[in-house]
Amino acid sequence: MYAWIFRHLPGPLWARIIISLVLVFIALVLMVQFLFPWMSHFTQFTDSTIGSADQP
Repeated sequence: MYAWIFRHLPGPLWARIIISLVLVFIALVLMVQFLFPWMSHFTQFTDSTIGSADQP
């Protein structure tokens, strides 16, 4: 799949490398800004267990 995307990018090799790095950066920014905050509501990783022993 990644080879297919890389082959269909325009330009010479150096331009395709730069374009693919920019696309990866944009994907990471979008995940950090939108996907991960939305997904954190459904995971237990942010639940704290400190102080839970003295609560009923």
